[in-house]
Amino acid sequence: MDFGRFPEWNPFMTEVVGTPAEGERLHVRMQLPGRTPVRFRPTVLRVERGREFRWLGHTFAAGIFDGEHVLELADLGEQTRFVQREEFRGFLVPLMLLILGEGTERGFVAMNEALKERAERLAGS
Repeated sequence: MDFGRFPEWNPFMTEVVGTPAEGERLHVRMQLPGRTPVRFRPTVLRVERGREFRWLGHTFAAGIFDGEHVLELADLGEQTRFVQREEFRGFLVPLMLLILGEGTERGFVAMNEALKERAERLAGS
């Protein structure tokens, strides 16, 4: 949730500006591997500190190509499980996934790996 520090570690979502509160609009800069950065303005749907963060973004207008981004944490005692997923809806989903699908998946993997590395480094401090 510390958006200001994203550029220090996050190779996929390199900038998030705004307030993590339900109903707020964020400014997000996403860097797909090998592509020009994409900017979009999702709306925060849910904030449950330490458990879940969710936003909904649209390409062009609602219903054309919508992406609901979900970040979840689960306390497993000595460990924490992090789940990140994107749920796409709209009539352009098949076309957009052909164009952006592989790069988006690689971006999520890079972000997850960078977050794991950062968490382990901070835990060792």
